Amino acid sequence: MATILITGANRGLGLDFCRQYAEDNWHVIACCRQPQNAAELNQLAATHSNIAVFALDMEDFTQMEQLAAQLGDIAIDVLLNNAGIYGDEPAHRLGNLNYQTWHQTLATNVLAPVRMTEVFLPHVARSEQKKIIAMSSLMGSIADNTSGGSILYRSSKSALNAAMKSIAIELQSKHIAVLILHPGWVKTDMGGSNAPMEIPQSVSHMRNTIANFTLAQTGEFLRYDGKELPW
Repeated sequence: MATILITGANRGLGLDFCRQYAEDNWHVIACCRQPQNAAELNQLAATHSNIAVFALDMEDFTQMEQLAAQLGDIAIDVLLNNAGIYGDEPAHRLGNLNYQTWHQTLATNVLAPVRMTEVFLPHVARSEQKKIIAMSSLMGSIADNTSGGSILYRSSKSALNAAMKSIAIELQSKHIAVLILHPGWVKTDMGGSNAPMEIPQSVSHMRNTIANFTLAQTGEFLRYDGKELPW
């Protein structure tokens, strides 16, 4: 049975990744900040014995290290760094940016997935598939930015892209593939109700892209359906 670790597993894309991988008979390590409040995730885990739920605050690096130690010698085929926040608010645009929130956005969207990669690298290295996924966004593309705005979110995803690209180069010799992935515009808390794509559709496409992703493609920035995106 293949194993996937998913952060931000309590809602949205993360929750449906848990559902779909569990239904496909994967062992799912589902992580979220407050499992006691994750009613939908707990309900899903109650009906799928192959889902294990763990507490993990993405700003708590000590907790990451403790979880890695707790998981021992478990091999993780896919490390899915899904957790993220938007950060930007209408009241805090250029001229009135909230720098404390910017720090938090960078910590959650950039530092956390990089630290997760470092901490769980031994688990990924001992697996068969050896894949690390960073959930990014087209809004992290500098070439695609023609509208401005969303400075906190855009900068965090651009930084994530740069970090994971470097990590991909460094890990290639270890036969670990790194995929930087854009889920599309999806009806989530972040994407909003006007988004054209439903969560299960996006997750299904991304699962297919992850499954077909190879070491030869490591470091690529891809759309949910596998199409390459501009940096």
